[in-house]
Amino acid sequence: DYTLLKPTSTWDQISAVCAEALEYGCASACIPPSYIKRAHEAYPELTLTTVIAFPLGYMTSAAKAAEAADAVANGASEVDMVIDQGMVKARDYDAIEADIRAVREAVPAATLKVIVETCYLAQETKEPICRAVEAAGADFIKTSTGKGAGAATPLDTAIMLRAVADWYRVTGRVVGVKPA
Repeated sequence: DYTLLKPTSTWDQISAVCAEALEYGCASACIPPSYIKRAHEAYPELTLTTVIAFPLGYMTSAAKAAEAADAVANGASEVDMVIDQGMVKARDYDAIEADIRAVREAVPAATLKVIVETCYLAQETKEPICRAVEAAGADFIKTSTGKGAGAATPLDTAIMLRAVADWYRVTGRVVGVKPA
């Protein structure tokens, strides 16, 4: 994804990113939800991604679902949602799964990437969080927003890859891993 998510981004900057994403053959342009409709109208051939509950993830599930549905209605093909770190800290994997499932159900045809923000995760929570993401029907697990306290590590990616490989062996369903 070719991304511009600065809160001060102007339409001219977003438009330039969209044009460059097309020029360079990027998989998509990831832009703020407020620009999705305009970008879709200006660049209908471009796959658009946007972020949901970005960057903190602590919106309600209903608000995340509504934000995702609105983005898709405006032309987004992919949504990157951030999970609630309070649920993570509480190790409430059922709530994490339900949160993701609410978004999945709101946008069943869109590609759903779930950002787990690995820099905040205790080591022993990483695999159970991957299982919750997988069970909720997400298409990808993504390591980070780029706004957290630190970067994802190669070990984080390895844990995710192992978790999705295990999921595939059990269910036959492919879930991608997106290090960011």
